[in-house]
Amino acid sequence: MTAVGDRMHALVERLYPICRSITGDGVRATLDIVGEHLPLRVHEVPTGTRVLDWTVPQEWNIRDAYIADGTGRRVVDFAASSLHVLGYSVPVAATMPLSELRGHLHTLPEHPSWVPYRTSYYKPEWGFCLAQETLDAMPDGEYEVRIDSTLADGHLTYAEHVVPGQVADEVIVSCHVCHPALANDNMAGVAVAVFLAQELAERTPYYTYRFIFAPGTIGAITWLARNAERVGGTAPGQAEPGTGGRVEHGLVLACAGDRGRLTYKQSRRGDAEIDRVLRHVLRESGRPHQVTEFTPYGYDERQYCSPGFDLGVGSLSRTPYAGYPEYHTSADNPDFVSPEALADTLAVCREAFAVLDRNRRYLNLSPYGEPHLGRRGLYDSLGGRSDAKQAQLAMLWVLSLSDGGHSLLDVAERSGLPFDTVAAAADALHGAGLIKA
Repeated sequence: MTAVGDRMHALVERLYPICRSITGDGVRATLDIVGEHLPLRVHEVPTGTRVLDWTVPQEWNIRDAYIADGTGRRVVDFAASSLHVLGYSVPVAATMPLSELRGHLHTLPEHPSWVPYRTSYYKPEWGFCLAQETLDAMPDGEYEVRIDSTLADGHLTYAEHVVPGQVADEVIVSCHVCHPALANDNMAGVAVAVFLAQELAERTPYYTYRFIFAPGTIGAITWLARNAERVGGTAPGQAEPGTGGRVEHGLVLACAGDRGRLTYKQSRRGDAEIDRVLRHVLRESGRPHQVTEFTPYGYDERQYCSPGFDLGVGSLSRTPYAGYPEYHTSADNPDFVSPEALADTLAVCREAFAVLDRNRRYLNLSPYGEPHLGRRGLYDSLGGRSDAKQAQLAMLWVLSLSDGGHSLLDVAERSGLPFDTVAAAADALHGAGLIKA
């Protein structure tokens, strides 16, 4: 576990310094690195494209930015951290007194050494983010202000990676790739998604898994607009019919690497299969965790769960968004992310998708009375197993509830038996011709 955690942490460290936003070269650079680990299909959606109720904005790129004092010394420098510039700042080149500049400065007085993360995506504005202690040390006087950025027609960029399954029906795994210099939010989620995709590719899962690496909010909305037909929506968009099966389940990964306990936020439905699977896996694992109800605030689960789509998509994190002081500040750096926590989040995803992939409904082909299991060698196959009694009980429970209306997860929860034991019993009974899917 430590080895895979260390590798994920190394990926977080590599991605961390890149200046990302909802569009621009920083997103492309991030996806280039992800593409070294996974084959990606990269999509470029032009500025002005209508996506549901939104429009793809102009593309933002930045080369340099600073505030310099009268001696030319840069007291705030984009080169030191991409957090220092208000995201999507329009270009500016001016000299002004501190009294005027203050209206464009953002700090965190309660954490004077931290730099906040702030943006202004859809309102033309410019500004700088800096530590309160830096601002306190700036004397009155004239300051040179420079933001060398561009806002121009371009593209919104997102990428997909698909792990083919035995069926075309899909599970989507989504993570946002737009935040600059924030390690837990959300390079940790990106790292877990990358390593999860690699693990799934080592076997042939039942479902097809589609990994979506997109900017937050506008990226997910763009993906939904372009896949409305496949996800069951009727909203107009640039749909791409025939690109895969119907989306059956989904999970948003965010804040996946801090040292807090695991948090699963349920889908809008609250009783979607992914909700039941995560509740079961977390409870049975004994890990410290919490399960929370859906709220229309947070990450992109709120887009996937919007009522027109109403997908069964939940969100897995450790400490939830805005639930830790370091959230959206310079303190969310690679040191804040733990290799052990990354590995633990990956393990929960692995366990959850193993349950999801094996969760079937069966029909008992010998429903009149209890079938003779010994005659079919099913009891003999349990000889020497330490859990033989439990495995035998699992067979009886599977037979009892295999009426076409109960899933294996139903069986596990009603019987109190481990899901793996129930699934193994179903495999044995299926092999003996006693049940069919």
